[in-house]
Amino acid sequence: MPEAIVVGIDIAKQTFDAAIGIGGRIETFANDDVGHDGFVSRLAEQLVDLIVMEATGGLERDLACALQAAGFAVAVVNPRQARDFAKAMGYLAKTDRIDAKALAELARHPERDRFVSALPTPEQQALQALVARRRQVVMMHVAEHQRLSISHAVARKSVAALIKAIRAQLDEVEAELARHIETHHADLAQRLTSVRGIGPTTVATLIADVPELGRLSRRQISALIGVAPFNRDSG
Repeated sequence: MPEAIVVGIDIAKQTFDAAIGIGGRIETFANDDVGHDGFVSRLAEQLVDLIVMEATGGLERDLACALQAAGFAVAVVNPRQARDFAKAMGYLAKTDRIDAKALAELARHPERDRFVSALPTPEQQALQALVARRRQVVMMHVAEHQRLSISHAVARKSVAALIKAIRAQLDEVEAELARHIETHHADLAQRLTSVRGIGPTTVATLIADVPELGRLSRRQISALIGVAPFNRDSG
C-alpha cells in the first residue's frame, strides 16, 4: 500500500501553489471552480493524509470546502504560526512556493496538532459569516448615526432613511442568527446564556469565533483566547 502524502497550499487571490508531498513538485492552479476541480482530480491519484493551508481572510474558504467535500482531511493554520514554523525550518525567504513547501512540512510534523485546526463545519462557517455580516452592518449603522449629527439639514432626510434601512437589515441578520443558533447550537447556547450578563450577541460571537468551546478545559480556552498569563522571565 502506498504511503500517504501531505500537501501544503499557499493561496493568493487568483492562484494557489500546492506542494504535493515532501520534496514533491510544486504545482500552480487557478483559485476558481475550474482550478479547484482540477486540483481535486490531481489529488485523486494520491493517498492523502492531510492538506494544510493558511487562513487568508476567506480566500481559502472555497478551496477548503471543495477539498473537504471530496473527502480529504483539511486543516487551516494561523499565518503567524506558519511563518514562525517556516523560519524555524530555515526558510528565511518568503515566496508562495516556499510557503507551500513549509506548510507541507508542517503537515508532516509530529506535533502538528499544536499548530493546525480542523476546518469548521458548514454550520460553523455559516455562523461565522452571519456574525461577520452583523458586525459590518453595525459599523454602517454607527457611521450613519455619526453623519446624521453633523450633516446639513438638506441631507438629513437621506441619512435618516438610510439609518432606517440599515436598522431593518440588522434586525433581519440578527433574526437569522437566532434561527441558526437555535437549529445548530442550541445546547451550547443554553449553557452560555446561563452565565449572568451573556446575551444573544455575545453567545453568537463566542460560538462563531471559539468553536473549541465545550471541548477544551477552561485553562486551555484561556490560553487559546490569549488571556492566560505566561512566564517571560528567561535571563
